[in-house]
Amino acid sequence: MAQRRLHGLERVLGVNALFSTAYGNVGSSIYYALGLVASFALGLTPIVFVIAGVIFFLTASTYAEATAMYPEAGGSSSFARRAFNEFWSFFAAWGQMLNYTITISISAFFVPHYIGSLFWEPLRHAPGDVIGGCIVVALLAALNVFGAKETAGLNITLAVVDFATQLLLVALGLVLVFSPDTLIDNVQWGIAPTWDKFIVAIPVAMIAYTGIETISNMAEEAKDERRSIPKAINRVVIAVFAIYALLPAIALSALPVSCDADGKCTTLLGLPEDEGGFAGDPVLGIVEHMNLGPLQHGAEIYVGLLAATILFLATNAGIIGVSRLTYSMGVHRQLPDKLRELHPKFRTPWIGIILFSVVACIAMIPGQAGFLGNLYAFGAMLSFTIAHAAVVRLRIKYPDAERPYRGPFNLRWRGKDIPLFAVFGGMFTALSWCVVTALYLDVAIVGLTWLVIGIGVFVLFRRHQGLDLTTTTRVAVPKPVIDHEAEYESVLVAFDEREYVSDVLATAIKLAARRHRGIHVIVTITVPATSPINAAMPDQELAAQSIIEQAKVQGGRRVTGHWEKVRPGQAGRRIVDEARAIQARAIVMPLPVRAGGGSIFGRTLETVLAERPCRVIIESGRGRRRTATREAAQAV
Repeated sequence: MAQRRLHGLERVLGVNALFSTAYGNVGSSIYYALGLVASFALGLTPIVFVIAGVIFFLTASTYAEATAMYPEAGGSSSFARRAFNEFWSFFAAWGQMLNYTITISISAFFVPHYIGSLFWEPLRHAPGDVIGGCIVVALLAALNVFGAKETAGLNITLAVVDFATQLLLVALGLVLVFSPDTLIDNVQWGIAPTWDKFIVAIPVAMIAYTGIETISNMAEEAKDERRSIPKAINRVVIAVFAIYALLPAIALSALPVSCDADGKCTTLLGLPEDEGGFAGDPVLGIVEHMNLGPLQHGAEIYVGLLAATILFLATNAGIIGVSRLTYSMGVHRQLPDKLRELHPKFRTPWIGIILFSVVACIAMIPGQAGFLGNLYAFGAMLSFTIAHAAVVRLRIKYPDAERPYRGPFNLRWRGKDIPLFAVFGGMFTALSWCVVTALYLDVAIVGLTWLVIGIGVFVLFRRHQGLDLTTTTRVAVPKPVIDHEAEYESVLVAFDEREYVSDVLATAIKLAARRHRGIHVIVTITVPATSPINAAMPDQELAAQSIIEQAKVQGGRRVTGHWEKVRPGQAGRRIVDEARAIQARAIVMPLPVRAGGGSIFGRTLETVLAERPCRVIIESGRGRRRTATREAAQAV
């Protein structure tokens, strides 16, 4: 049966909106990741970013396949729930919670550094940067508790401006400062950097790719999510890789590695501000060394303010992520109900927001950006590894399940379809997690303590609720005390290519009303058994597309649709599969009419009724006989 929701998400985000929002989060990381990685990798920083980019590509492929398969918020937690059980879902979610918390800390921590470079020097040093960062977190936490909404248009605009600015910096850098000879001279293999520093720099560089979970968490707001999500993820991969493959090389050309008499090698890119470096504002350091002449001062102010603004929004995105994840974990009975409790006036999960914002400020207090970067790598590599493992498991567990997108590099082995991108991606992220944990005692202590606390709370809470540790149990959302018809999260409307019935879509619109939930139209085209399933049928295809366009005209932007070819007698099964794939909460269909005018249940409708994954509503349509309508409605 369909479930009522107190709050719904509107499916209005297309590929460009998904890409822009995700790039706004991923692209913000370069403003602090560049300095962090350079402090470890020195002259090998460009190579480290390329290696991390390859791992990011494998990870993005995993998220694209799994999110298209299960277009719901949750990311690796959702994948693990489907592939394994609720315990592993919690484990992945708790790792995500660490990621979001550290994203809040590290983004807010660097805001004062860029502002201080322009206006007030004390903000670039302790304790000014810590105090400034905590003020940023407190301000945004308060805004989120009060229910201030994101301005999607502003976020997209800033993301586009940010991407354009980074492209401009790359172009100017290639012309003004890029030097292959300098890059070669920067490297002393095994010495500057040492091999252990080089190895640990790779998982730290993954911090530059924070935000890949963003698109997964927006899956319930995406239009035609099974197609738009993979496209958006692929665009993010291309855009990010283009920037991160070139900007570090330009940075190390402008701020090369130098060694003192004792053989200690450093780069200003990775040195803290109190030593004359730019670890706190690396992109601003690049601009300062570009020698732009009369444009120099204006360029520094522009980049500094843009960086501070982007990091401010990245901090806010982290807090929003915490609030959504806290609520989701509470709904799935992974955390105590108190943490997901909504404020009686503002209807926001205020306790969770405040709690994890305080934790973010505590993590910021030592003022160690390197520690925050390593701790992020600890949580991110854990979540990514579980995501990779989940995709491998899903391929084995559900080999015949529909996969709107399949990642590259697959191998058929012993009758199983093995996703090599997930296998190797999981190996790399698991190894990176082990490296960070083994080489940094403080990170191991804090990270493992975080996991132990989370598991302890999970076990105690589940036992207190009388639940086991593996069964998925959702909180029953109370029904609103109102008379009108239930509202559904998504509605599937099924037609064949012969006729469009406006009353059917009108019923779907009524069910999806108020919260403007998504409506997806599927039109089935029956292909005779004597013809190939992909046989050209231009007239029928044109008619099917016409039905979809009529539905879009009648229903507006909330309506998406596609047509599919089926064999005789298979339309019902295809409709049921589509309903499961998009997690439809209701199926709306026209009542079939036989040639003599009497209403009957056809084979398609009988199959849908027999195998329905949700409520089925049959609409007779105006001008048709309604003899069986009431009985049909009661039957479902």
